[in-house]
Amino acid sequence: MLQSRWIKILRSLGLEFWLPLPLLGLAFWVGGGVVMDGILSRSGQSTNPLKVETLSVKQPRTIVLSIIAEIKKHQGVSRVRVKTASKTLKELEFEFPVTELSQLEAAISQELRLPIDDVRKLMRYKIIAAYSVF
Repeated sequence: MLQSRWIKILRSLGLEFWLPLPLLGLAFWVGGGVVMDGILSRSGQSTNPLKVETLSVKQPRTIVLSIIAEIKKHQGVSRVRVKTASKTLKELEFEFPVTELSQLEAAISQELRLPIDDVRKLMRYKIIAAYSVF
C-alpha cells in the first residue's frame, strides 16, 4: 500500500521521468571522458599523411598599351608608368633601383610577366641626367 501510494505521488509530480535524468547524465559524462582519454592518448603519428591538392588560379592577362620610364640617374632610380586596357586597372606605377636600360627592361619584363621583346616595343624613355637650374 505504501509503495503504490509513493508511485501515485511520483506519477502526479512527473518525477518518474526526471529521476533517471541524473543517472543518464552521469553515464554520458563518464562515457565521454573514457572516449576523450582514448583519443588524446593516441600517438600523433598518422599512418596516412594528408595530401593537399592546390588549384592554380590563373590571373587574367592585362593588355599593356604603353610603358613610360623616367630614369633619374642622379638619384639612381627609375619610375615607370604602365597604361593598360583594363577597365578596373588603368595605370600601374613602379619604382626600380636601376638606371641601366637593359636592367630596367628585364625588371619590367619580370614584373609584368611579358617577354622582353614586347617590353622593348612598348617602352618610351625620359632620361633625367642632373638637376636643371633656370
